[in-house]
Amino acid sequence: MTTLEFPDLLRLIDERSVAFRAAIAAAPDLDAQVPTCPDWTLRDLAQHIGMGRFAWGATVAAGPGATGKVVPDDVPEMPRDREELVAWLAAAAQSLLDALEGVDPERGCWAPWTDSQSPSTCRAVARHQVQEIAVHTYDAQLTIGAPEPLPSEVAVDGVEEFLFTCVATTYAWPHEPAVLDYVVTEGPSWRMRFDGAGADVDRWPDEHTGADLVGRATASDLVLSFYARVPLDRLTLDGDAKVLDRLVDWEPGA
Repeated sequence: MTTLEFPDLLRLIDERSVAFRAAIAAAPDLDAQVPTCPDWTLRDLAQHIGMGRFAWGATVAAGPGATGKVVPDDVPEMPRDREELVAWLAAAAQSLLDALEGVDPERGCWAPWTDSQSPSTCRAVARHQVQEIAVHTYDAQLTIGAPEPLPSEVAVDGVEEFLFTCVATTYAWPHEPAVLDYVVTEGPSWRMRFDGAGADVDRWPDEHTGADLVGRATASDLVLSFYARVPLDRLTLDGDAKVLDRLVDWEPGA
């Protein structure tokens, strides 16, 4: 497995943004409740995506000196008309892409993750943005009755991005040490070690000797299970399932 290059991340942000807009354009009712985000309607989801991309574009543009996510004060109000809403979403996505285009991928950028294996760089922000837009595109597609698996290119990278950004930590694991391997049917696998030093993640070969639990699924199902979009029974588990139960319930730093 090779990490996606920066231009590929920008291409995928664009592709998933186009797919999100297509779902919004095709929705019979923008006030329909989103099953995977039950407090939101499709219109709420569109506002989250649009305002979020405007904000991330401004945050990237602000440079490494930013001390938090930058909320621009000149964002046009989200329109209610469908065609205008789709155009507003396109402008939001483009504002993020414009900020990322030409920037040094390793340049510092504010990011909300401070205790993980993901750095606070423009590359890491772009990588996370691919996943945020991809998962919310799935939400929109599900709402209109046309859910599609995450594209393999997005999902395989998304497994590692989630593990590095959202799971790896130096907060102590409050249970006995454990080893969990995740394997995707597309090929790659990762090993997670949990102990008093926290949780760390490595890419791992096909040999899973020493793992307390091995979880297997398509990359799309694995990512969607991470974000609670599909049930954990999409995974095939081999070993001590309580390791996964404890991981799901774990709140580092709480």
